[in-house]
Amino acid sequence: MTDAAPLRLGIFGAARIAPMALIKPAREVPEATVVAVAARDRAKADAFAAKHGIPRVLASYDALLSDPEIDAIYNPLPNGLHCEWSIRALEAGKHVLCEKPLASNAEEAERMAQAAARTGRRLVEAFHYRYHPLAARMKAIIDSGELGSIRHIETHMCIPLPFPNDIRYRYDLAGGATMDVGCYTISLLRWLAGAEPEVTSAAPRVSSPQIDRYMAADFRFADGRTGRMTCALLSAWLVRVSARVRGERGELRVINPYVPHLWHRLTLRTERGTTTERVNGDATYTHQLRAFVAAVRSGAATVSDPPDAIANMRVIDAVYRAAGLPPRGT
Repeated sequence: MTDAAPLRLGIFGAARIAPMALIKPAREVPEATVVAVAARDRAKADAFAAKHGIPRVLASYDALLSDPEIDAIYNPLPNGLHCEWSIRALEAGKHVLCEKPLASNAEEAERMAQAAARTGRRLVEAFHYRYHPLAARMKAIIDSGELGSIRHIETHMCIPLPFPNDIRYRYDLAGGATMDVGCYTISLLRWLAGAEPEVTSAAPRVSSPQIDRYMAADFRFADGRTGRMTCALLSAWLVRVSARVRGERGELRVINPYVPHLWHRLTLRTERGTTTERVNGDATYTHQLRAFVAAVRSGAATVSDPPDAIANMRVIDAVYRAAGLPPRGT
């Protein structure tokens, strides 16, 4: 690959998220192009490629990895397969954009980070919301001191997924609400706090003995701040997607901080009054793809790099332990 040529990406699997997370953004980012896909079901891969205009279908994941015409891999496989296939891609000389959460647990994330360092290839966790200007705006408000000393941070992501056969309810594929949507709430909590939390309690509701359909967890930080996250794939909150930061002199509330390009609202209440705003930007996935290309081409830093992913997985593991459930992949 030269700087003048687009970054050529291959996709593991015909995942439902791939059109939104990569294929459409690649049409808007001339520095990137999707050139191939491979799936375990060849007929499914053929249909997927035809529908989305992907020029080549390869016979297997290994074929993607051995293809010299592919520079990077997008890995949207089930959580339990992220570690194995991302490491194999890195060792094949490919850069990797891996869906969130990066791994099944922190130990796997550490192994993936080691593989990236050993091979000199970029590994990025696809926390797309972090690349939208809204995330930076939220952090800037907190850092500005407008809210005074921060006392409490809450993050929520509850969505309806009433399909018990969905892979996100399978323990062997590292499923569960905390993995699927809780990883967002924990990531945002850590980002807004600018520090790593300690889990003080966690209360799950399960759909099967090891799979949480709902989780609420409380946190504390070394400086005395507290936090709480709520996540669910099935709960009384059909949809609750928000964040709240309470300080001694005000409060910040954001509706839909995770996919703000669809719609969002930021409300700031301080001693000076209440203001509401929206933060302009492209789709989160478009911002993310630009950042991934820049990381590969020029070594630019990313906000969802392996150290951040490891830290997020450590909190996820700790939430499961506090809830009396096993961390995934153990």
